[in-house]
Amino acid sequence: MAVTPKANTELVAVAWLSSVDGIEAGQVATTLPSDASAWETNGFVHVVGGTGGTPNLDYPLREPVVQVDFYAVNLASGKPPWGRAASLAELIVAGTYDAAGLQRVLTLRPGYPQARVLTAHFISEPRRFPSDESSYARYTGDLALHWIHL
Repeated sequence: MAVTPKANTELVAVAWLSSVDGIEAGQVATTLPSDASAWETNGFVHVVGGTGGTPNLDYPLREPVVQVDFYAVNLASGKPPWGRAASLAELIVAGTYDAAGLQRVLTLRPGYPQARVLTAHFISEPRRFPSDESSYARYTGDLALHWIHL
């Protein structure tokens, strides 16, 4: 018997973050690309994974909290571009207030069913994460998503 793939929080988080206005294709993933030149211009949104939340007991509403990291790099100087990383984080924060981005049906990876994010909001302010030996600027925040399988 073949197992039918089910949506999961990481897939939904990547799809929702990728749908925010101003985010380019390929700018969000669960793994930070090793080639920083590929994301130097626009920065990168890294979905680290779940940090909490609770599935609903009575109906299939998922309510996870995911850690999201926002990266920027300046390969020419080695000085972390904190302003660009902060601006990328604020772009996503603004997306949580955009009513058009909520209640949207999300297409996940091929073979997976669609999902719908009902609400998204940060439960912590994006904060600077210093001391990266690669001179990346990194902000991090905790994003709560309320989503359902379709």
